Amino acid sequence: MTATAQQHAAGDAPPEPAGRRRLAAPPLRNGHWGWTGPLLVTAIGAVLRFWSLGTPARLMVDETYYAKDAWAMLHSGVGRQWPTAADAQIAAGRAVPVPTDPSFVVHPEIGKWIIAAGEKIFGLTPFGWRVGVAVVGSLTVLLVCRIARRLLGSTLLGCVAGLLVALDGLSIVMSRVAFLDGPLTFFVLAAFGCLLLDRDRSRAAYDAWADGHPNDGHPNDGHPNDGHGVDPRALRWGPRLLWRPWRLAAGVLLGLAAGTKWSGAYALVVFGLLSVLWDAAARRALGVQAARLKALLVDVPMATLTVAGSAVLAYLASWSGWLSTGDGWSRQWAATRPAVGLAAALPDWLRSLWHYHAEILAFHRGLDTPHDYASSPWGWLVLSRPFLVDYVGHDAGTGGCAGPGRCSETVLALGTPAFWWAGVAALVVCVWMWAARRDWRAGAVLAGVAATYLPWFLLLDRTIFSWYAVAIAPFVAMALALVAGLLLGPPGSSVRRRRIGALVVGGYLLLVVANAAYFWPIWTAQVIPYEAWQHRMWIPRWV
Repeated sequence: MTATAQQHAAGDAPPEPAGRRRLAAPPLRNGHWGWTGPLLVTAIGAVLRFWSLGTPARLMVDETYYAKDAWAMLHSGVGRQWPTAADAQIAAGRAVPVPTDPSFVVHPEIGKWIIAAGEKIFGLTPFGWRVGVAVVGSLTVLLVCRIARRLLGSTLLGCVAGLLVALDGLSIVMSRVAFLDGPLTFFVLAAFGCLLLDRDRSRAAYDAWADGHPNDGHPNDGHPNDGHGVDPRALRWGPRLLWRPWRLAAGVLLGLAAGTKWSGAYALVVFGLLSVLWDAAARRALGVQAARLKALLVDVPMATLTVAGSAVLAYLASWSGWLSTGDGWSRQWAATRPAVGLAAALPDWLRSLWHYHAEILAFHRGLDTPHDYASSPWGWLVLSRPFLVDYVGHDAGTGGCAGPGRCSETVLALGTPAFWWAGVAALVVCVWMWAARRDWRAGAVLAGVAATYLPWFLLLDRTIFSWYAVAIAPFVAMALALVAGLLLGPPGSSVRRRRIGALVVGGYLLLVVANAAYFWPIWTAQVIPYEAWQHRMWIPRWV
């Protein structure tokens, strides 16, 4: 009789791998505060995003593309070529007929459908083309609260992370303009949250599975069954979880992210790898031998089918407007070019879509025209070069300028310095926690940063802008909340430790609030004295 069998005969529990104790997620017991706290923080973020949303009452920078594309999609399914005078007519509130000629649209449709939803309700007005993005930006704050709460096991820390995003200037500005990066951030973050839920759900399933298979992962003495009715050789692979709805949902959301901007596809790669690594860690915690190899053989095929497969289908759905019409840009390309060889097996719509994508790719590769506000990703996290969305100078007595000197009215996509500069230090702490202590939470945060930040270093020869960093902000906030948890101390810490930690964290949050209040006028087109604007230009490259 084996040692394991002897233990069973004696009524003792079989030995379990030490890592098994880490499988089950600690319960979150905060009562109604689990939702009340995040909703209160979300309300703060919503007020900052909706306040005077229709100002400025004109199309700003890339709004000229997305707002008009969205309006054309509402009325004809696809983007159209608008006349040069359309912007001034729209700003004046005059009706402009939707053109008939197709436009070469270089981004998929999901983000523009969000903009179009607001225009459907409120018309082609500044509030109408911005409100959809503002809604998504406010919901992003709620997602950060709830995701950080689950990641860190604390409602308080979740609300800290959400409050930081609610007060971040870059996140505020990108929620108040009809750009695509706010919706992109929402979908990437939501996918991350779904994978986090899948991690907890699957690890609970692994734990329950191990309760019913006590021999799993333990060598046997050669007996084929060892008295438990299951061959241990099969058990050493661990469970095979086929139905994972949260992973499926993550794939759909990642497809919608790529269907907003192609940069969302990087998150599909990084998050897919992260999910498989989590599976490998769970198998190792069960005592499965060669856990990474077995995760590669068991989990990767299913992850590819569910995450990548659903992402591809969602991405194709993001072109529904173009697919449902016959006169979009390059829509009939294949109809006039008979296919040869294997391509003849593909439907014309797919060949046309493939050709359209080749045109879009060529366009993006050619984006190297110098721009005054172009910036390298090397400086994004330290706010080296913010993007000027809009600027108008007013003489005294005009445009709301009380004088005696000139005034400035600006929308500057500048992150809150106290948030981003401290966030860089927090990310360094996360690197240490992941490398030295193998803290999976720090690794998850770093994976989010890798998915939304590192790919831009592959495109240093292109004209790119710091507003793309808005997708990084939620993960920087989680890094800061993780550090806040370290300062507050683990459960059972002394009262003195808790008080000191609370003073440091509370003082930092007050600094962020004061910082946000100071920069609020230059995020929201407030008319302020020119000297007041200059005082907020802390770094020469901000001008």
